[in-house]
Amino acid sequence: MTDAAWAEPMRQALAIAATARDSGDVPIGALVLDPDGIVIGEGVNVRERDADPTGHAEVVALREAAERLGEWRLTGCTLVVTLEPCTMCAGAVVLSRVDRLVFGAYDDKAGAVGSLWDVVRDRRLNHRPEVVGGVLASESAALLDAFFAEHR
Repeated sequence: MTDAAWAEPMRQALAIAATARDSGDVPIGALVLDPDGIVIGEGVNVRERDADPTGHAEVVALREAAERLGEWRLTGCTLVVTLEPCTMCAGAVVLSRVDRLVFGAYDDKAGAVGSLWDVVRDRRLNHRPEVVGGVLASESAALLDAFFAEHR
């Protein structure tokens, strides 16, 4: 698939991200697509709402997808997320065995898929998913910029 082909799933992730604002969480949204492109997991940041340091959108979406499949290996699946994953989430991407990671905005402060580190493409690890970055990056960044402007 081309980068443009991921625009619609990223729009879905952005809509999910917008729901986090009501809880005071940073608006990041994620979804997991099965090999047929069907959404099998959705996640939004819930760190504030649940007082959970692991409550990142990616982890929430991966957990829901694994529960739905009854399997922790998400082979053939794609994770779509509005912001470049942090080290924890990049590790979860590797461990979940998703085939593909698609993300929106780059995160120069904490990104672990090329910005600060490149966990998912580290040759020392046993799984390296395909990465498609920068899909609807400006829309993803705008959502985050608006959130942080309100909280400063």
